[in-house]
Amino acid sequence: MPDPRRREFVRIAAAAAATLAAGAATQPAMARPTTPRPGTPRPGTPMGPIRQIAAGVLDIGYVEMGPASGAPILLFHGWPYDIHAFAEVVPVLVARGHRVIIPHLRGHGSTVFRAASTPRNAQQAALAADGIALMDALRIEKAVVAGFDWGARTANIMAVLWPQRCTALVSVSGYLIGSQAGNAKPLAPAQELQWWYQFYFATERGKAGYAANTNAFNRQIWQLASPAWKFDDATFDRSAASLANPDHVAIVIHNYRWRLGLAEGEAQYDAVEARLAGAPPITIPTITMEGDANGAPHPAPENHRAKFTGPYEHRLITGGVGHNLPQEAPLAFAQAVLDATGLAR
Repeated sequence: MPDPRRREFVRIAAAAAATLAAGAATQPAMARPTTPRPGTPRPGTPMGPIRQIAAGVLDIGYVEMGPASGAPILLFHGWPYDIHAFAEVVPVLVARGHRVIIPHLRGHGSTVFRAASTPRNAQQAALAADGIALMDALRIEKAVVAGFDWGARTANIMAVLWPQRCTALVSVSGYLIGSQAGNAKPLAPAQELQWWYQFYFATERGKAGYAANTNAFNRQIWQLASPAWKFDDATFDRSAASLANPDHVAIVIHNYRWRLGLAEGEAQYDAVEARLAGAPPITIPTITMEGDANGAPHPAPENHRAKFTGPYEHRLITGGVGHNLPQEAPLAFAQAVLDATGLAR
């Protein structure tokens, strides 16, 4: 017998697609349209117009859709991806009345540093601080936070450090908060092999190679991380445009070198990183997710279950779903976000 919840969700998704096609996004008064910059999606993208707002040390490029009065949801992408990972997620959430904000992380798209002197720092605490700075700039007191890869880690840390600002969490691959000390511990050879690019980036040859072959490198990561995902050239190119950001290479290299203790962070985050190194629990309502064909390094769900002490659910998404779960299984990801809001009630 057909599941009535599934039928209703498909109906909502179809309505959402029609809404998106009609261009029914709202335009918040405080944001300004972006001027064309390298990495900014071209006009006509299904994500809608890119807006810019000063937030902390960044001028953040983001998309906002849905009613300004709707319950806010922040969606954070990973590397080497961009906001288009959520292109088919957003209309489903908007159709349910949510205000959805999708920012480009630092070093991606039209997000740029406001001062040339600001360190191109990509340690985990800095990215989470960006998320809170964006919420402050948009005057959002509380929101559901959701993401994958770097974005999941960002949302994890926001949930730990600012639980009063986070209604609920959706995290692909579960608990991703790390530390330099933890990352210094050797892994089994098969696991070390999965991190080959991290060691490549630790070298100057790797930095030069990534700068010279950014698109080819990242397309290979897409293929390795999602071996069953048959994306086309247009899909990759749309996101690859966001990796032309002038700070992209510096941010990516710093992120992975910092993890290995090969690059310094900023002193202002020392106390926060010391707290995160203790792997503090996440207390807010959470749904974690994993694709059954994730080719990227990721923890087993049973290894992090104890880190979630509030209402919790884990979902395995089958059918050859890889690392970029929101783009490969958008309806499943959107449903998790909607259900997470229910856990918070």
